[in-house]
Amino acid sequence: MLSVFCSPSRYTQGKNATQFLGQEMAALGLAGPVLIVAGRSAAALLSETWAKTFPEAGLAYQVAQFGGECSIAEIERVKAEARRQQAKVIVGAGGGKTIDTARAVAADLNLPVVSCPTVASSDAPCSALSIVYTDEGVFREIRLFRRNPDLVLVDTQVIAQSPARLLVAGMGDALSTWFEAKTCVESHVRNMRGGASTRSALALAQLCYRTLLEDGVDALAALRARSVTAGLERLVEANTLLSGLGFESSGLAAAHAVHNGLTAVPETRPYLHGEKVAFGVLVQLVLEGQAHSTMEEVLGFSTSIGLPVTLAEIGFDQITPDMLNRIANRSTAQGETIHNEPFEVYPEMVADAIKAADAIGRDWRQARTYRG
Repeated sequence: MLSVFCSPSRYTQGKNATQFLGQEMAALGLAGPVLIVAGRSAAALLSETWAKTFPEAGLAYQVAQFGGECSIAEIERVKAEARRQQAKVIVGAGGGKTIDTARAVAADLNLPVVSCPTVASSDAPCSALSIVYTDEGVFREIRLFRRNPDLVLVDTQVIAQSPARLLVAGMGDALSTWFEAKTCVESHVRNMRGGASTRSALALAQLCYRTLLEDGVDALAALRARSVTAGLERLVEANTLLSGLGFESSGLAAAHAVHNGLTAVPETRPYLHGEKVAFGVLVQLVLEGQAHSTMEEVLGFSTSIGLPVTLAEIGFDQITPDMLNRIANRSTAQGETIHNEPFEVYPEMVADAIKAADAIGRDWRQARTYRG
């Protein structure tokens, strides 16, 4: 099996980076018309800057408002708009689902794509895939594309204005990167691009985890103060670039499969991707029988920044056997990444691991409350 490492053609990050978006695109030979797929908040934050940066680079552009869900219907709607505008490049500006929609549209139309995340809530911006949901928000499929984005541009001044919960969710998504990458390497499975992992990919995944532990708390404080600091810059890079490269070029395992299972029950739908992935990390650690010291390190980090560590914290005041079975069955569906674990995984094992992870999380919370 060949080793395969993939990445965006160009990654640009910094304070007020959007001012250079047109210039960066022109430097890569990207020509208009440009169709920007943007969430409402992204358009409100960036419309004035777009009105300067694109004309300065000689790029005509139009904005299509994102409908809220990366679904087949939304992808088709934006594709129709791109055809009407005769777009030559697609820009996704907003959160992970906005960017996933833009990437799916660009892939279907064989156009270049630019990712401009306005939040650091997931590792979606750098990848060559989109997670597609039903209109109701239930996980449907992962679409893999031929190439990664032509440009990822991250404006940390914009990120610093985003809700703290979204940065925390991004850390939850990034938290899984090291543990899933290590499992995939040890299992000798194919990564998201169909090849073996490289040492570079695994090293980036480990650096992602170390950065979370070292900078997570202070970066969150900086964001709450709406300040761009060196720690926030490092943390945003970890959430976006390091996590993106680490997961795609090494692979996913149980944590993301459990996330997909959790979307099968409506109780979890108010919760963000990274929040559910973070609980999935605990489930993976239980499934794999990882050392208690590792579990304690993850629990300590998660609680220090406000990630969920119990079922109650992702919507379950009480989980019924039917709910648990639906989650476990969806987590272990054919083709799910949980089958990258180095042993066979059955629904009953996942159900038991979910209950155990919840109990461990509750005990941890109780012990911290008692000591406090």
